[in-house]
Amino acid sequence: MSTDTPNTQDANEDADPETVAALRDRVADLESRLADVESETSEDGKSMVIVSTKGTLDMAYPPLILASTAAAFDWDVTVFHTFWGLELLHEEHSADLKLSSVGNPNMPVPNALAALPGMDEVTTRLMRKRIADNETPTIEELVETSLEMGVDLQACQMTIDLLDYDENDFYDGVTVGVGAATALQRMGEADVQLLV
Repeated sequence: MSTDTPNTQDANEDADPETVAALRDRVADLESRLADVESETSEDGKSMVIVSTKGTLDMAYPPLILASTAAAFDWDVTVFHTFWGLELLHEEHSADLKLSSVGNPNMPVPNALAALPGMDEVTTRLMRKRIADNETPTIEELVETSLEMGVDLQACQMTIDLLDYDENDFYDGVTVGVGAATALQRMGEADVQLLV
């Protein structure tokens, strides 16, 4: 059954075939644009940017756990690593991150003892044992998992240059050459922004 009314049928018969084809193309284009806008604004399409600035064992976990968890919920996740946060992206260094005893109020060691030579090694060993005993993923495993899940792990180019990092030492899949302006633009577009 045709949905054309008699008036519409007459108009279609009088219309130039090229004009009708152009209008159909235009309608298809507008429908496609509308679908894109709807998908960008849908609640399921959340995005998050985390700025990672610390390179200690205890501070490596929060950005990577948050990033991989958000990615598991199909969020678009970017982690911008700057200054000591680049240690998380360095394959060799990320396997040997230390825990700082001094100035850490949650350490069961008074600062006077924590400042003694070798105490960082002791507290790091204790933390690594706790991580292993609880079967918590290592930093290396969390980096690999995040990359596999599509998290964009970015390395700040200024920090790479300033601290003389070699980009070849980063995990495969790390995005290099990212500047502060690009990071800020991404943050401005994200639903959630975190500084760790």
